[in-house]
Formats: sequence, structure tokens, C-alpha cells
Amino acid sequence: MKHNKYDLLLFIAVIIIATLGLIMIYSSSMVWAEYKFGDAFKYLKAQGIFLIIGIILMNFISKISYKHYLNKANVIILICFVLLILVLIPGIGTIRNGSRSWFGIGSLGIQPSEFAKLGLILFTAKYLSKNQKKIKNIKKGVIPIISMTILFFGIIMLQPDFGTGVILVMSIIGLLFIAGVKFSFFTKIGILGILGAIGLILAAPYRLQRIMTFINPWKDPLGSGFQTIQSLFAIGPGGLLGLGLGNSIQKHFYLPEPQTDFIYSIIIEELGFFGSVLISGLFIIIVIRGYMIAINAKDLFAKYLAFGITFQITFQALLNLMVVVGMVPVTGITLPFISYGGSSLLITMISVGVLLNISRYQEDRLR
Repeated sequence: MKHNKYDLLLFIAVIIIATLGLIMIYSSSMVWAEYKFGDAFKYLKAQGIFLIIGIILMNFISKISYKHYLNKANVIILICFVLLILVLIPGIGTIRNGSRSWFGIGSLGIQPSEFAKLGLILFTAKYLSKNQKKIKNIKKGVIPIISMTILFFGIIMLQPDFGTGVILVMSIIGLLFIAGVKFSFFTKIGILGILGAIGLILAAPYRLQRIMTFINPWKDPLGSGFQTIQSLFAIGPGGLLGLGLGNSIQKHFYLPEPQTDFIYSIIIEELGFFGSVLISGLFIIIVIRGYMIAINAKDLFAKYLAFGITFQITFQALLNLMVVVGMVPVTGITLPFISYGGSSLLITMISVGVLLNISRYQEDRLR
């Protein structure tokens, strides 16, 4: 098997989009950071540190053969499981925005559920590559990995972090689909998923409130509908070229913490349609290169691993964008590479490092 240089186009696209993200984090957060911390560069400096670490890790991971993960997948998933349990323990895990999903490190924080998303993809990719003949048998081939996924989803819901749980589940469902699991299985899973969602809504009334807000955010414009309405107010004036970098109105205490989940709203407000096309174009390049790496991979483990990583980035980005424009209820999901959040950025850069390494082991890549 030929050992190539990694996919340069993917690398360049990731560096550009992450750099743009850093610029927009500063632009969107400087007013809030100055007011809350007396330092307009607060979020820029924190994210900048994570970006530098992320780039270093991405390059380091790109040099480690993906085949090592085949042997270490069980250990990695066990570590992820232990971390998810530890973060639930008072005194160890810390609560932020109503969820006990963080390990506090000074003013920074690490979210183990982010690492669990990649860990479960590694484990599932190994399982599917080793049990290809069993996939057609739902009981023997599919139920074991579904059970593992439900276990992790359940633990994450104890935090609670519904958005991350959804991404984790959908990533595994996507992997099972391309592995050739019978279509009827997904119909049954869909029905169970709807019933489970109803149960989760009934168990936590705030989720029902989010859905009602999604249907009609103007019903509670100063409460649960506030973020969605302010996001739309940011998008509306964007026009072709936007109001100009740094000139957002909504970041002046209208859109809460705009550097996080709703940063795309500020991007459109300041950079307009041009900014939207630029960000979307970079994501399209990343997604296409990721899928081409998966298609041209020379063994099943690499194919499933590359597809799982790419699908997870794709789904998370689409989910975030749909939230921002009011197409789905607010989920608290970050926009990969761009939103403020150290754990999200680190795990995404590490994931790209794995993709870059897989791209080295291909003989007939499409450039």
C-alpha cells in the first residue's frame, strides 16, 4: 500500500475555516467580553490557545497510522466511558449552562462527551469491519452496537446534553446505514426514536417549551423565543456584503453569548451573503474531501472511520445552521471549527488529523 502525503486541500480548508472562526469569535464576543471580564480579547485568547494546540495535535495525529486505533479502540471507548461517569460526580464535574458536562481547568473546561463522539466512531468502525458478515443479522450483528450507543446516549442525557447525544446517535446510525444494515431496521429505529423523544419531552418540560418556541417563537419573545428571534434579526440585515466586520448590532447584548451556538448569525450580519457562501464553501470542500478519503480507503476499518468522522462533522454543521435560521428547535450545538468552545475545536481537529492520516494510505486518490 502506497504511503502518500496527506490531503493538502483538506488541510488548507480546515486551517482557513478555523482561522475565520477565530476572527469571528473575537468580532462577536468583544462587547460581551469587555463588559463581563473587562477584556475584549478574553474569548479570542482562550480559543487561540485551543486552536494552536488543535493544529499541533492535528499534525501529530496525521503522522500516526490509523491502524493503531484498530487495536486501541476498546481501550479508547473504555476511557471515554469512565470520563463520562466521572463528570457526573459532584466535585469532579462542573455545571455550566445547566449541564454537568465539564471538567473545569481554571477558567477553561474540557467536555468529555465531545471525545466520546469520536471514541464511539472508532469503536463502531472496528466492530463493523470485524463483523461484516453478521451485519445482515439484526440480533447478532446490530443490537450489540446499538446497545453500546444507547448506553452512551443515556449517560450523556444524565448531564443533560441532548444535542451532543443526538449527534452521537445519528453518527452511528449513519455508519450502520452504509454498512448495509437492512432498511427495515431504520424504520423501526425511527419509530422507537420518535417514542423516545416523546418520553424525553415528557420527562423534561423545558424541551416541550423549546418545541413550542420553535413553532412560534413570538409566543414568548422575551423568554424562550428570544434567541431564535434575535438570530433572525441578525440574519435579516446582512444583505449581500453585510454590515462590515465588527459592525454587528445584535452582539450588543441582544443575542446572548453570540460567540457560541449562534455565531453564524453574526457572520451573516457582518459579512452578509458573501460570508455565508465562504463558510458554506469551505464546509463543502471539507465534506467532499472527507467522503473521497472514505471512498478511496483501502480497508473497511479506514472506510468506516473516515465516513463516520466526515458524517459527524456534516451532521453537526447542518444541525447548527438549521437552528440558527429557525428550521429546528434550539439544541445547544456548536458550529464545527467556528463556534467558541475548546473541547469541540480540539476533538474536531483531532478527527481531521485521523482523516489526514487515512488519506496517506491511498494509491488512487482524486485530487
